[in-house]
Amino acid sequence: MDNLTIALACVGGVVLAGVVAHGAWQARKAGPRRPSAPVQAPAEAREPVMGDVPAERTEPGFGDSEDHRPEPQLLMPRRSSARIDALIDGIASLTVEAPVSGDMALSHLPPTRRAGTKPFLIEGLNVENGEWEMPQPGRRYREFQAGVQLANRTGGLNEIEFSEFVQKVQGFAELVGALVDFPDMLDIVGRARELDGFASQHDAQLAVHLNARQAAWSVGYIQQHAARHGFIAGAVPGRMVLPAAEDGAPPVLVLSYDAQAALADDPNQAAVRDVTLSFDVPQTDAASYPFAAWQASAQALSLGMDAAVVDDNGHPLSPQGFAAIGGELGRLYEALATRDLAAGSPAARRLFS
Repeated sequence: MDNLTIALACVGGVVLAGVVAHGAWQARKAGPRRPSAPVQAPAEAREPVMGDVPAERTEPGFGDSEDHRPEPQLLMPRRSSARIDALIDGIASLTVEAPVSGDMALSHLPPTRRAGTKPFLIEGLNVENGEWEMPQPGRRYREFQAGVQLANRTGGLNEIEFSEFVQKVQGFAELVGALVDFPDMLDIVGRARELDGFASQHDAQLAVHLNARQAAWSVGYIQQHAARHGFIAGAVPGRMVLPAAEDGAPPVLVLSYDAQAALADDPNQAAVRDVTLSFDVPQTDAASYPFAAWQASAQALSLGMDAAVVDDNGHPLSPQGFAAIGGELGRLYEALATRDLAAGSPAARRLFS
């Protein structure tokens, strides 16, 4: 091989390497935005199915600076389990001749505490302290009660569901030697229909969309920006949450994006152009300032990620738009509280589930 051939081969190799490098640079430039530094593994998902907040708190407006956004709450003890509530449950009384042990009651509970789409609870009256509670081992109960939920987001309790409730509770009563006094079915179904009507008119889940103005985002880019504002990994791919103060309470806010992008072999190559920021009004305690957190988080994320804030119809959402939503939200809170179903209360969380 002469010197000319060798020189041409070297030049060709250099040109080829340059073309490859340029192509790689162009591909990276055209791809979705990536995080500025390696993203650490998201915090452990802690998303359930009221916590204390500082007594003084400023509710930031859409135009406030990023430094005034609501901060993540310190975790508080897990909230107590659901309790039977005459406001939203149809209640049957179970009378026993002699106290029944908690171990016996637990062994005879129905395997599933649902009647159709409605959950039901069975509680015992503790002989020692006179308190109603879920049966516990090592304790004794002189009376029981069973409550079936009158309504939830699937609708009101119907005759078939009530009959299933009666059948399951009757089976439990026979096994523990109790006599049952069931409420009138027509009365219970009528109450359920009325409660469902109220709930349907006072349910709300607020959401805004953040749309990429220019380059799309990678999953890591979204996670990095959301984590800066207190969001942690949710229970399912494509979901991050701003946790409530109390462990076990529903999240204050939910940030969701394309789940398939989150599950991609290389999430940093998957392009995402839209994320949704939302909160469930009846499920979230107003004392957690979810509206302020929602508004301020939308502002902060839109600035950091170069995104437009729009409603479900794609229309830009201005500070005046947020103010109008805030006014409607105040009236909704008032209506729920008047019915003793304040947002974030145990009864409201059960009804709007």
